[in-house]
Amino acid sequence: MDISFILINAVVVACIYGLIAVAVSITWSSLGLINLGYGFVFSFAGYGAWLTAIYVTKMPLVVMAAGILSGALCGVLICLVVFIPLHDKPNFTTRGMIGTLAISLIGSQALLMQFGPRAKALPEFFGNWSFKIGGTVLTSDRIGIVVCASAMLAFVVLWMKGSRRGLEIRAMMMNPHAASIVGIGIRRTGIYVMAVTGAMAGLAAVLLSQTYYVAPFSGLTPLIKGVSIALCGGLGSVQGAVIAAVILGLTEAATSTLLGGQYVLITQFLVIICILIVRPRGISGLLDKAREQ
Repeated sequence: MDISFILINAVVVACIYGLIAVAVSITWSSLGLINLGYGFVFSFAGYGAWLTAIYVTKMPLVVMAAGILSGALCGVLICLVVFIPLHDKPNFTTRGMIGTLAISLIGSQALLMQFGPRAKALPEFFGNWSFKIGGTVLTSDRIGIVVCASAMLAFVVLWMKGSRRGLEIRAMMMNPHAASIVGIGIRRTGIYVMAVTGAMAGLAAVLLSQTYYVAPFSGLTPLIKGVSIALCGGLGSVQGAVIAAVILGLTEAATSTLLGGQYVLITQFLVIICILIVRPRGISGLLDKAREQ
């Protein structure tokens, strides 16, 4: 068994699905919304990048930027259609889940009708080079995925710490009621939250589409894994989402290597079930002693 190969694959998987999991956690902790529309955001961003590559340019940076902007635009659309009309209504959490799921299903079906079922390929972003460290081969796509995902996460963290809008989002995450008292508008903040998290899902889409292509329902599996990772890490905890992404990335890489890809979902959900049995609030509950008080 090649441990280094498993670790590299685990990091790559954790970076892609971790972006969506962190997006789910930020949306929940700031807006109280479990956004099940990220499946549509994922597919929409993939098609945005593909259309740019077909009709504008195949330059990697431009195509990647188009995917990120498409994801942000789709996130804002979901905010305007679902979050803003429902956020002050009774049973908002349930209504929000149903509304975003409906948007995801309707949007994916619309993409199917517009583009057909055939998968679309994006141009290679990172070239075909590779190099060896010891006995492990590091390919350009794996390195590029890790660097881009890490850069996006670092940018979001720094933006939330250093900008006024980011501080407003952090205030909403800490205490939505107190934030509203001091004049932080939930509608305006919701647009920023959905744009930023949509951009994260858009980056995940273009990175994963390097391997699995773009298709109308290609966002379904990333959505399931992203929400599962967020739940496993502790819904609303960015730190827990990152840790859970690493654990489930290791599980997926080890399962694919030792048993085969058809067993990945089985082993991942067994790990999630075991964690939630031990700690129903997720991994972050194990790390945050304040939750016990």
